[in-house]
Amino acid sequence: MMAPAQDDDSTEPRTVDGERDHGRHRLGAAGALVHPALFYADDETYLAGTVPFLREGLEAGEPVMMAAPPSKLDLVRAALGPVASDVVLHDMTVAGRNPGRIIAGVLRAFVDERAGDGRVRIIGEPIWAGRSPQEYAAAVQHEALINVALAERPATVLCPYDTTALAPAAVAEAARTHPVLVERGATRTSAQYADPTLFAQHVGGLLAEPDEVGETLVFGAPAGPRAVRTAVAEHALRAGLDEDRTADLCLAAYEVAVNTVVHTGRPGLLTLWTRDPATATGWEAAEPAAVVCEVQDSGWIADPLVGRHRCGPAEGRGYGLRLAHQLCDLVQVHSDPSLGTTVRLHAYL
Repeated sequence: MMAPAQDDDSTEPRTVDGERDHGRHRLGAAGALVHPALFYADDETYLAGTVPFLREGLEAGEPVMMAAPPSKLDLVRAALGPVASDVVLHDMTVAGRNPGRIIAGVLRAFVDERAGDGRVRIIGEPIWAGRSPQEYAAAVQHEALINVALAERPATVLCPYDTTALAPAAVAEAARTHPVLVERGATRTSAQYADPTLFAQHVGGLLAEPDEVGETLVFGAPAGPRAVRTAVAEHALRAGLDEDRTADLCLAAYEVAVNTVVHTGRPGLLTLWTRDPATATGWEAAEPAAVVCEVQDSGWIADPLVGRHRCGPAEGRGYGLRLAHQLCDLVQVHSDPSLGTTVRLHAYL
């Protein structure tokens, strides 16, 4: 991985527009993000918090979108009646199964494609009972990084949290990632709101060591990425991953390995293992069985939004991790200037 070029001697991570404020958006600015969490306890309070929000946007002529689990989409669609057809709806269990896809593929896609149309309204529910622990952590990172990615965009993103089904700790973390909290019609500023970039780094933390490693490979230029692709294919197929999913994982691993040899100029380490399904505890689902592919190198990624930008192959930098998010069920990234970078790719069996 690479440390992005800086235009001064600072090593402090920058926001997307270069300001060193870690993306803390300016509350109340007309052209800036508004990002409240909505706490609800049942269907009644869910509808009371979401339907008027959507109706107000439609009546104001604002583009309106909702991304949530199917049961919530059905509730809101029925309550809205005929005007539901004017709301762009996404099944978050599909579009946001990997939380790392949501900012670029759902939120920024909607906001950027309607640039010039004024403020947009979005309901996004990326956290629900039934997420696995690792998916939940990635979703919390996502919630924090919305405050960076959309800081200067004229958007209101309302994020519902089920206070009955989720653990109290999950509700408490919502107050760390949202500057505004809404509950039973009352709105308040969150005193617990944390620096988005630093909190996302905190939630990510060091990745836990696997219980058992299947195989490892040290790779370098020029043939290293091809060797990585071959090793991943052999391991994944032996583990029972189907051919299409194996091809996806191989491409993601290849892109990450290319980043290593191009941007660090040093060898990288590939580690592969097959994770057995875990036992579910509390409100979270068990970690599913998966083929896991990890690439470690000596580089540092300073950009907190790496892999979450809307970029294509022509734009180069950052595209490899963006593609990995699209191809994998979960992508975890930990990068530190003294420890290097670890990218962990999950393909569920």
